[in-house]
This record gives sequence, C-alpha cells and structure tokens, in this order.
Amino acid sequence: MCETCGCNITPGNEHLVRADGKHAHTEDGRAAVTVLQSLLAENDHQAEHNREHFDHHGVLAINLMSSPGAGKTSLLEATIEALAGELRIAVIEGDLETENDAERIRAKGVPAVQIATGSACHLDAHMVHDALHRLDLDPIDLLFVENVGNLVCPASFDLGQHRNVTLLSVPEGDDKPAKYPVMFRAADLVLLTKCDLLPYLTEFSPERAEHHLRHLATRVPFAAVTTRGAADIGPWLDWLRAEVQAQRERLTRGQSARPAVQHDGAVLHGLKERAGQGHSHDGDHHHHHRHD
Repeated sequence: MCETCGCNITPGNEHLVRADGKHAHTEDGRAAVTVLQSLLAENDHQAEHNREHFDHHGVLAINLMSSPGAGKTSLLEATIEALAGELRIAVIEGDLETENDAERIRAKGVPAVQIATGSACHLDAHMVHDALHRLDLDPIDLLFVENVGNLVCPASFDLGQHRNVTLLSVPEGDDKPAKYPVMFRAADLVLLTKCDLLPYLTEFSPERAEHHLRHLATRVPFAAVTTRGAADIGPWLDWLRAEVQAQRERLTRGQSARPAVQHDGAVLHGLKERAGQGHSHDGDHHHHHRHD
C-alpha cells in the first residue's frame, strides 16, 4: 500500500524529505524504506500533538472516511442542522482540489477550513495541524475532519482524532467491507448511507453488508441513515451525543481516546511492532495536556 506507492509524502510533510529536511538523507540502499518509515513516525508524533491540542480545548475530533460520493458532506450538512443550538461544530475538509465542500459547510453557518492535498490521496497529521492554525477551537465542542474520498490510505494515518467513522453508501455495493477490510477495521462506527435508494437498488442487502463487516471480527456499531427526503439520522446523532459525553468524562479523569487500531494497515506501513501497544479497542489512555 502506501509503503510502496509513495503517497506517504504529502504537502504537509514534504518539507521533511526535501533539500535539507530532517529525513532528506538516509543510508545507501535503504533510502525509500527509511524515508517512508520516518515519515510515518513523524506523522504519529504530530498526531499525538494534535490530539493533546483537541483535549486541551475540550473538543471531540472525528475522522470521516469513505469512497468519493458516499455522502460525507451531505451527512455533515444534516448533522449541523440537527444539532444547531446543542453542539458547536467546526469542520476540516480534505480534497485534492477546490473549496466546494467547505463552501457548503460555511453556508450552514459553521466554520470550515479546506485542505487541498494536491496529489495526496489522504490527509495526514501535519496537514490537519496546519489547518488548526486557522480555527478557533475554544467555542467548539465537535470537530469533524472530512478525509479525502478513498477506501484505502486514509485508514492508516492517525490525524490526532478520537474516533473514526466509515461511510458505506448503497450505490457502492454491499461487498465493500470484504473488499476493503483495512478501512472497515479502522472504524469505530460504520454508517450505511443513501438508504433512500434501497427500493431502487434491490441488489444491495444491508444484512449482507453487515455480515461482511462482522466477518472482519469487528463489533463496531452499524447504523443506517438517509439525508434526502424524509431524512433519518437519529442513530448517528445518538452516537455523537454519547461520544461527546464520553469525551467530557474522560477529560475529567485526565484521559483521552484513540480511534480503532487496524492491524493490517500498521503492518503494511512498517509499523507492526507498534500496533496495539498498550491500547484497548476503546483506546482510552492517560496523558498530560500541553498547549499547541
């Protein structure tokens, strides 16, 4: 995966490997492997810094992942409307180009920062850190990071978020959890979107989609939502409210949370020895707060 395709190098971290960057020079014969592993280590370090920043400001950060067109931005629009006056929301948008999605979110009265990744097929912790300099987190309860549409690479990069949410849309087909196991193992919640199309796409079986998900040995919640017509996002809102409350309770104990660990992605990115060290599926861990 990313260890061989080179997509570890993004606009957020390329300064580390260009010219006189920290990892520009490596030993002969091992340059590619060493650079990629070093970038992953730097990403993890920055992610921890981001998470401490979120915790210091009392913010719950959620990473939204899916293939392109699965309905991430539509879900955010409906969520903002439903939680208006209850939770204060901000959004970081990741796309290769354009400000289209950020403009849609701003139209709902919510601060949104667009990250243009160029050719990078995922966000990394450095890009998120740069975006945070353009956001005031003090008045925010809930930060959504809408990752680049991609069912592979985003699952393997910690951004500093507390939870991962993966969307599966009805038009994609019910076999996607089987075809893209790393992405779905990384999820703390899987949302089935565009359910208003089920009467027309009768070949899609929600039961079969959940069967494929459970075959990955994951017990994460699986909920169906629709944002069109008679919108129904109740299960998603209930999950969000519970997670916000859980984050507040953790912070009173000096703890934080990490998203679900996905073993395959760690191995593919040369991080096998670090996968699952000292973290349960719940991901709670103690830490000391520090300012960004």
